[in-house]
Amino acid sequence: MISWTSPYLIFLIAAGTFAGIYIGAIPGLSVTMAVSILISFTFKWPVNDALALISGIFLGGVYGGSRSAILLNIPGAPAAVATALDGYPMAKRGEAGAAIGLTTVMSVIGGFVGIAALAIAAPALSEFALMFAPRDYLLLAIWGILLVGALSGGSLAKGIFAGALGVLIGMVGLDPMTAEPRMTFGSMQLTAGISYVAAMIGFFGVAEVLVQLHELKLKAVKQNVSKIIPSWGLIRKHLPLSLRTSGIGVVVGALPGAGGDIAALLAYDHAKRSVKNPSHPFGQGAEEGLVAPESANNAAVGGAYIPMMTLGIPGDAVTAVIIGALYIHGLKPGPMLMIETPHLFWFIVGTLVLANFFLLIFGLTGIKLFAKLVETPKPILLPMILVLSAVGAYAINNNPVDVYWMLGFGIFGYFLKMYGYQVGPVILGMILGPLMDRSYRQAMISAEGQPVQFVTEFFTSTLSLVILSALVLTMLSQTKIWKRWRSKPTTN
Repeated sequence: MISWTSPYLIFLIAAGTFAGIYIGAIPGLSVTMAVSILISFTFKWPVNDALALISGIFLGGVYGGSRSAILLNIPGAPAAVATALDGYPMAKRGEAGAAIGLTTVMSVIGGFVGIAALAIAAPALSEFALMFAPRDYLLLAIWGILLVGALSGGSLAKGIFAGALGVLIGMVGLDPMTAEPRMTFGSMQLTAGISYVAAMIGFFGVAEVLVQLHELKLKAVKQNVSKIIPSWGLIRKHLPLSLRTSGIGVVVGALPGAGGDIAALLAYDHAKRSVKNPSHPFGQGAEEGLVAPESANNAAVGGAYIPMMTLGIPGDAVTAVIIGALYIHGLKPGPMLMIETPHLFWFIVGTLVLANFFLLIFGLTGIKLFAKLVETPKPILLPMILVLSAVGAYAINNNPVDVYWMLGFGIFGYFLKMYGYQVGPVILGMILGPLMDRSYRQAMISAEGQPVQFVTEFFTSTLSLVILSALVLTMLSQTKIWKRWRSKPTTN
């Protein structure tokens, strides 16, 4: 048995974390892609070496997406979409250094909460995750679409429209159950569907470039990077919110197929509803808008390992790839893995702990160099963003068609922004749409195709009823009547 504290393994964890941060910061280069490519190089390695490197890349990559989200308003990963809502406005105020420093510390706190949950409560949380039926995933997906009202500038109608538009785009391609073409209009190119990563780069990167063309004469904001590490007082102030949203991240991460993007969205919504006096209004550079999603998406890493290690069920796309790596090395993830090789479980926990420490070190370095990106004059910076976006879109499948999609969505996103629509809900709709589609089919099959039975099952299950109540409350809370009632002064 090899200890995870051996110098060579520590080096691999550090190298993986460093690489993950910078891979995650590049739009189009996902953590899943990095781990998939890595496995092809490490299948002849000892299993401990491979798992050490993978742990570092996984944890670093989830955090890395926040850097480009804050500096360029281009999320490096879907989990950083919520981070861009307040991170980019902070960078526009010259506070990019403080924003990155705060996200780093809060990501580390969230990471430790997720790892602690993996180490202490793995069996209990995995059993809770198994309680979710297809109808619960359907409700969770619909809830996510409704939550976009919190990301849409206060307009529920515009938020739902943008989210529904994303769901519609996400439906393009082959039907996952019948393999029948949907909305392909006879085009072979559309049968493979539309990459949400290409759409994300277009909606955030290209659209932002077009919007910035209206402000070419404005001088770049000088970034204050003299104080990157947040003060203990600031950490203590946001610690309760970080711990609450880390708990959300662990639970959502433990749900098979949910992942950090849904966790970040739910955490952001929780922060917006629970924080009475944010540092700035949400959407205009609130520190709380960084704390919540960054704590949640890193805590979701530990959560995603829980069903993988205890049940052999992937918590997200990356852990699905890791399961493949374990099979390649002759291991079978699931209950027997915990019984036959318990040392492997604690080895993974140890590598994640070390990766989280390295995340703190590497996350707080290189910020001054990154901040120079925002200070670059716009006539130079905007073409650089376009080139970076094109490279990122092409890197998804090495297909120039994705670049065309990126440009098309960028132009479309520009007009959406001009008319007051947020583009974040569109991307979230594309991500949640397939989950909604698949869960609805499975729930209807379990109800034997009977609409009455399908509906009544939502009220006979306690878990479904709780999620349904939260969904209805979310919708009501965005109405004018509710807001007037909340703002009505109380009388003694």
